[in-house]
Amino acid sequence: MGAADVIYYTFHLGELRSIVQWKIWHHPVHERDPEKESVPLKVCFDLLDQTSRSFSAVIQELHPELLVPIALFYLILRGLDTIEDDMTIPLEKKDPLLRDFHTINEKEGWSFNGSGPDEKDRELLVQFHYVTEEYRKIKPVYREIINEITRKMGAGMADYCKKAAEGNAGVETVEEYDEYCYYVAGLVGNGLTQLFVEGGLANAALKDRPELQKSMGLFLQKTNVIRDIREDWDDKRRFWPREIWSKYVDNFEDLFNPANQEAALNCSSEMVLNSLNHADECLFYLAGLKEQSVFNFAAIPQSMAIATLALVFRNPDIFKKNVKITKGLACQTMLDSTQNLSKVCEVFRKFVRQIHKKNTPKDPNFLKISIACGKVEQFIESIFPSQNPEAVVRQKAPETEEEKKEREEAKWDIIYMLMFVMGALFILSFIMIGIAWAVGARFDLAFSEISEGNWRSLGKDHAAKVAQKYDRGEL
Repeated sequence: MGAADVIYYTFHLGELRSIVQWKIWHHPVHERDPEKESVPLKVCFDLLDQTSRSFSAVIQELHPELLVPIALFYLILRGLDTIEDDMTIPLEKKDPLLRDFHTINEKEGWSFNGSGPDEKDRELLVQFHYVTEEYRKIKPVYREIINEITRKMGAGMADYCKKAAEGNAGVETVEEYDEYCYYVAGLVGNGLTQLFVEGGLANAALKDRPELQKSMGLFLQKTNVIRDIREDWDDKRRFWPREIWSKYVDNFEDLFNPANQEAALNCSSEMVLNSLNHADECLFYLAGLKEQSVFNFAAIPQSMAIATLALVFRNPDIFKKNVKITKGLACQTMLDSTQNLSKVCEVFRKFVRQIHKKNTPKDPNFLKISIACGKVEQFIESIFPSQNPEAVVRQKAPETEEEKKEREEAKWDIIYMLMFVMGALFILSFIMIGIAWAVGARFDLAFSEISEGNWRSLGKDHAAKVAQKYDRGEL
């Protein structure tokens, strides 16, 4: 934690408390036991940690029935994505790799060392034979699901790479945008749903609702596309569809011109609207998950997505840098998302209201965004009515002794945390001043100058005069 983080959390103690709570009091529903794993499987989990620590942590808390299949599913798709993203691989070599990647899973000893030296996930492909070795050990029904999703995704990626090589790297229509997001994320939702149902951990009816599966993936991917606009543009990639951005600027690069900030914000609002339209279906999907670890696995990314959507909505910083929610907010969101659907709905309601609050009548999408926010709240209200008999009784009833005790404990938790932070800052300051004094810092000169009203640096000439004034001729 850097100095900036210390200062930030000094004034945001609620977020600091969430970090401490997540680190100390979060207990996984299931815990992976490395002692019972083969060496190749241990390597697979090491590769999982290297490619994505956030996803790795959630995957490793899954039910034992799906722990290994989903870990391998992630690594296989990550390997596929690594080849697709690697611009050092020529199209004539990349195209067959992507289209035939699903057959590689069955090949013993296959690995690939043709990735560029700077490719961050190069090591995954170099050691991919460990992944394929473990893949061949899982149940045939799981292999069939993973194989089919890998085949479809590889074909979609190959088509996109071919189009990019022909000079048509940008997305043109909203329909094309949906298709792209489906291939890179919607298919993942489809594959995970099949795994959940086959493992007996989700309602079988979810298999018959492809639109819900698709929305789970598209909501995540579209939110990432909005957040990563600056990073993608710097990498010469454009995923915002022309059908949307052309309403606001003549050229895509005009979105990054500060002179067009209002137009750029209006454009980003329509992109947020496009993503927000999937939110209610994501909540509907989560209602079909029966096992707690699977629910956590699916709910955490969705909650993080709605929090990110609220952050990027009408935020000019997305055109300057990659913005992310704070670690404290992320921990609080994860805590709220690992309990039940009601809590997740509260998370969605909170961030949807933030979007609604930031919405402005000057935005041409004002009415549509208001309706989209209302649609999410209406859906939540339909499954968890805010005005129920128990709630009314609780509102009228006086605060119990137990509730008073809990409120008092929460208050003192914050006070103790503030005392800890201030105490740590005091000790660090004392140590730094002591070190400075020990190596010869002249605090008497500093106090003398301050007493004369010299609170700021007055340049080299003044420094020379001060040195001459206090020179004792020792040297």
